[in-house]
Amino acid sequence: MLKLENICYSVGDVNIINGISLEIDERFVAITGPNGSGKSTLAKIIAGIITPTSGKIYFDGEDITDMSITDRANKGISFAFQQPVRFKGITVKDLISLASGKKLTIAEACEYLSEVGLCARDYINREVNASLSGGELKRIEIAMINARGTKLSVFDEPEAGIDLWSFQNLIKVFEKMYEKNKGSILIISHQERILDIADKIVVLKAGQIDKIGSKDEIMPSLLGVDTGCRYVKEEK
Repeated sequence: MLKLENICYSVGDVNIINGISLEIDERFVAITGPNGSGKSTLAKIIAGIITPTSGKIYFDGEDITDMSITDRANKGISFAFQQPVRFKGITVKDLISLASGKKLTIAEACEYLSEVGLCARDYINREVNASLSGGELKRIEIAMINARGTKLSVFDEPEAGIDLWSFQNLIKVFEKMYEKNKGSILIISHQERILDIADKIVVLKAGQIDKIGSKDEIMPSLLGVDTGCRYVKEEK
């Protein structure tokens, strides 16, 4: 589905991504690593928010390296920001309808909200503005990605800001999303409980792939080692 070939990204003399080659076609793929390792930058390169300095990106065999974020979205790539965007003057229902590409009924929009743990009647007609908390916006954005139903859904730290909503519910949303769309879900995360559902884990370090493999292969090497990540369980 998605293939990265020798992707590099630099800002001035600083190399942020250094020659990453990666294929993604599994159900759940998690990218993790220390802060500053290039995780979010790589996610934005995949989405088309950032253009790589060099290298190629293929989606379903088509070269999308120079495609805009809009063109990639039309091809079937969704992206959820670490800090969701606010849209003053547009309601939650309208936003979910836009994401789905069709005019949803109130009942259909409410179903998407209910799946992410929001009481639909309290949110369906609210504006997506400063009155919503970061955690509420994060859940609404996840509902939007679910409504889009794309081949590849990229989530940058989806657990951020949703402390009052259990990780188990978040994982259930991802599992239902896969059952519905049969596409790949790529998750940037430090959280062990999210990494635990991954079919493939990619560990970045200094802008390069440090480790890659199945959960059973990678998790033992992560736990108990001080990498600067929140999943670390340092032994005394």
